[in-house]
Amino acid sequence: MASKLNPYIGFADDARQAMEFYKDVFGGTLTMSTFGEYGSGDGPDKDKIMHAQLETDAGFTLMGSDAPEGMEHSKGSAITISLSGDDRDELRGYWDKLSSGGGTVTMPLEKQMWGDEFGMCTDQYGTAWMVNIAGEGQGQSQG
Repeated sequence: MASKLNPYIGFADDARQAMEFYKDVFGGTLTMSTFGEYGSGDGPDKDKIMHAQLETDAGFTLMGSDAPEGMEHSKGSAITISLSGDDRDELRGYWDKLSSGGGTVTMPLEKQMWGDEFGMCTDQYGTAWMVNIAGEGQGQSQG
């Protein structure tokens, strides 16, 4: 099996909502475990997500968790996730969902000087995304 790069996003208290949102965006199977299921009992973290994993039909794996009490959290600033390929409809669908519902477009998804369509947005949970759709006849996309 080849190595895989799996983005892991840290959340303050909204990992469940964010991971369910990403499941709506990308589809697939989402599994989540809480701190309470693994020994936190009735503590303040019992309902927070200790680990969530989304396995999509497209082959993506996206993971995330809530920061337990006492652990510092910096919302979305340490990661940008890049999606690239040549399936226009699929990538545009992801873009539309990620940038809507409270998301912010920082660079519109449009044709760039290198021939691809490229855009950047921040979703409603503070995670930055880049989407790159390979131009016609491009063998390999940027990003």
